[in-house]
Amino acid sequence: MARILIADDDLDIRELVEFKLASLGHDVTVVSDGRAALAACREQRPDLAVLDVMMPGLTGLAAVAEIRADPELAGLPVILLTARAQEDDVATGLEAGADEYVTKPFSPRELAARVEALLARAG
Repeated sequence: MARILIADDDLDIRELVEFKLASLGHDVTVVSDGRAALAACREQRPDLAVLDVMMPGLTGLAAVAEIRADPELAGLPVILLTARAQEDDVATGLEAGADEYVTKPFSPRELAARVEALLARAG
């Protein structure tokens, strides 16, 4: 299965997403902020990243912009997971380079389906 990075400053969200994706057989790494997410992407080369938008230090938007600017990471599929659900927020996330934008509250089953679809397209 795939190596997936989850970055969210909310422990409950991290645990929920980790449990769901690990139960599908994925190797999951969890971190609590954007800087740690970027470092993990560079060190571990995950197959997909799920990033919260609003995190301390480095936001998910800034992290995805840095991922897209790095030639070694530019092709990494990224899902932004956030409570910011306004049309402008979604557009900003997609313009920053996210492949998917999932709003909280979210269905773990739907998130898992989006993860699997992105992995299938990337693979």
